[in-house]
Amino acid sequence: MTVTTTSTATRRFEVRNPATTEPIASVPDGTAADATSAVDAAAGAFPAWSATAPRVRAEVLRRAYELIVDDTDRLAALITSENGKSDADARAEVGYAAEFFRWFSEEAVRTEGEYGVSPAGGTRTVVTHRPVGVAALVTPWNFPAAMATRKIAPALAAGCTVVLKPAAETPLTALAIASLLTQAGVPDGVVTVVPTTTPAEVVSTWLADDRVRKLSFTGSTGVGRVLLKQAADRVLNSSMELGGNAPFVITADADLDAALAGAMIAKFRNAGQACTAANRFFVHADVVDEFVARFGAEVEALDIAPLISADAVAKVTALVDEAVAAGAVVRHQGLAGPDGWRYPATLLTGVLPEMRIAREEVFGPVVSVITWTDRDEMLAQANDSEHGLAAYVYAGRLQDALRIAEGLEAGMVGVNRGVVSDPSTPFGGVKQSGIGREGARAGIREYQETQYFSLDWP
Repeated sequence: MTVTTTSTATRRFEVRNPATTEPIASVPDGTAADATSAVDAAAGAFPAWSATAPRVRAEVLRRAYELIVDDTDRLAALITSENGKSDADARAEVGYAAEFFRWFSEEAVRTEGEYGVSPAGGTRTVVTHRPVGVAALVTPWNFPAAMATRKIAPALAAGCTVVLKPAAETPLTALAIASLLTQAGVPDGVVTVVPTTTPAEVVSTWLADDRVRKLSFTGSTGVGRVLLKQAADRVLNSSMELGGNAPFVITADADLDAALAGAMIAKFRNAGQACTAANRFFVHADVVDEFVARFGAEVEALDIAPLISADAVAKVTALVDEAVAAGAVVRHQGLAGPDGWRYPATLLTGVLPEMRIAREEVFGPVVSVITWTDRDEMLAQANDSEHGLAAYVYAGRLQDALRIAEGLEAGMVGVNRGVVSDPSTPFGGVKQSGIGREGARAGIREYQETQYFSLDWP
């Protein structure tokens, strides 16, 4: 493992605690030169790492899993300090992040291929998979551990080497994980982390480098579009996990106790700062009053964790103010501590599908309730979005839940549950929410190329 520093070691930037807005550390601020040095290291390490036996790579990843689990207390505290999420959320993230190393340690040795006879005869066909090469990974601030491990683990399992640019808001967790990878036995140059406050400079350097053969990005749809345009110049293999605007559908016969529990997780995990967060709650008219009253009581009791920045608070504030001016009503609101970048948990009623708060990714602790009676009309409204990452359905009859789930344009649907993320499942979206999948067998395939051999067989 290598952590880059600038050539002069004088350019640094501060990392701040969102709960206090005070600086907690400073790290080297990477430049284009550092980006190139990172690729030098990754390209140099690739031949040996890709030739390493799958079992050896698997055991390194398994050791990384164990080290992260053993270091949960420190890593959770680090996530809380630089990201602002609660201790419970931070601990859950550490466990989730570690699971990617365990899952892909098992996938690393499942090197299946194909052998077949040509229909015309005279040849035999062998199909195999090989590592794509140096992979450039770009991760966001909202899950600083899990977003890094969800990319690093399958890349290493496939035999790739990686260069990682974490978000400037949360570089400390990525650096800590990189250090643990060294302890786990990852050789020098296989994983290189480049923190920076000039992400466009660093990532553009990688995209222009012929030695970089893969881009995996998690972030906003807007930035994803820009990176795809750059990647097109080299026809670069690209995976995109982009924005979301998840609908949460509740039918008239849904178990409201279960729906409320699921809604709390789907909406307020990490203060709503998740691409899978439920934003638009489509609640059937027969149960909307009871749902709003009961969910509102939960909302009023919440002392929400801080948002990541002052800009994040300003964005959420503007969306709510605009919705209220257009006729929405703040029915319930929770607490917001006096310190840090905070916005209270908020429940809005009277939200119309055409309002901006229902059309944009909120990335904050705001619930927008939309009443429905006609299923087809509700599905049309739920699907009227450029996003299609996650969705949630609560219904009394499983058949009804599945019919609605099949009608939703989303890559992942939680059916009578408020969580869709799992290392063993293919995480990803449709429409402008992304390209490709992370996790499951599909996750390792994102870092492999398919190759076949045509064998003469007279």
